[in-house]
Amino acid sequence: MAKGVPKTNAMRILDREGVEYRVHTYPHDGGAVDGMRVAELLGTDARRIFKTLVTQGKSGQHYVFVIPAPAELNLKAAAACVDEKHVEMLHVKDLLPTTGYVRGGCSPVGMKKAFPTVIDRSAQDFETIIVSAGKIGVQVELAPGDLSKAANAKFAEIT
Repeated sequence: MAKGVPKTNAMRILDREGVEYRVHTYPHDGGAVDGMRVAELLGTDARRIFKTLVTQGKSGQHYVFVIPAPAELNLKAAAACVDEKHVEMLHVKDLLPTTGYVRGGCSPVGMKKAFPTVIDRSAQDFETIIVSAGKIGVQVELAPGDLSKAANAKFAEIT
């Protein structure tokens, strides 16, 4: 673990689940840093940095999609894999009250409520991937299967 980094809710859940992870930190000015910049700051392949997107389906249900930083969510494929007619991105103003996380620090682990979660299949191409630890400037690196277990997520082609 990086020295001086307080545990986030996501890290406490990973600990409780017995998941091995490595903490990475990067400098920021308090605001959101996009995934491509995070990859640059961490000196890693951007395809290993996964961003967490929160959507709402036509039914009103919220869904979480975890995709590589350089990719875009295919809304049609995302909706199909959660049995919705369509999904749309959650408005930024609704992110904190819905998930407990802010933009740029949204982790797929440890949201206020457990939402159906889907990780892009490409995560399985890597031994480890990097996702937000639930705080801007802090990321966790872990095996895709361990993330799936901790977030109760499935894998699907969503980009």
